[in-house]
Amino acid sequence: MVKENRDGKRARPPTTGAAPHGAVPPVVSLQNAVVARWETQGSRFEVLVEPHAVQDLKDGKNVDLRDKLALEQVFKDARKGDKVSDEHLEKIFHTRSLVEIARQIILKGEVQITTEQRHELQSAKRKQIVEHIARHAMNPQTGAPHPAGRIDAGMTEAKVHVDPFRAADAQVNEVVDQLRPLLPIRFDTARVKIRVPGQHFPKVIGEIKGLGKLTDEQWLSDGSWSAILEIPAGVQTELYEKLNARTKGTAETTLVK
Repeated sequence: MVKENRDGKRARPPTTGAAPHGAVPPVVSLQNAVVARWETQGSRFEVLVEPHAVQDLKDGKNVDLRDKLALEQVFKDARKGDKVSDEHLEKIFHTRSLVEIARQIILKGEVQITTEQRHELQSAKRKQIVEHIARHAMNPQTGAPHPAGRIDAGMTEAKVHVDPFRAADAQVNEVVDQLRPLLPIRFDTARVKIRVPGQHFPKVIGEIKGLGKLTDEQWLSDGSWSAILEIPAGVQTELYEKLNARTKGTAETTLVK
């Protein structure tokens, strides 16, 4: 759950609680940090953390929290600077590792963000969702991909809500369901037969493999290389542009039904 301060302002962070002796000074400033809070067994635990680190962690990414905390402390109340004792932390979390404790607080708890921070994080997550749909979806009426701009405009018209702290992949299907009344759209793959003159093969093979799955590779009697490439439907335009650029327009492509 993500909570926003009623007045849109961040709670004033504590001015006490210096980092332990010998610790590396945190990179995150107090002004840019958000409060991550988890309540369990009658106790409250809070850490001050960089907001994008929260988003990445909830997205399932591997985040090194050592330089993402504004203060190397766990608080009962970050506004007042009330710290939690090491003994109590060990009792609840079964460790005194600040990184592991902070990770649990962020993943299990809620995050307080300002309106400005929320808009910034939503914008970044929205871009991820748009790019995913543009890459993997197509217009079933034409067989062509939808441009990212069209998808973004459709999301605006459909008044799609984007959760900044849910993974983009987890929201894609919900977004597509809301887009369907406005856009003919479905997730699909395309099978493209490719023929490339032999002299251009070294220039294109790496990029082709990076776009999808190759099958039926063969060298033809005229020295050309041929194969069928299975790709997400939205990647067709990217494939054609790369082949044309690398082969100076000599590559041949055919959609295979």
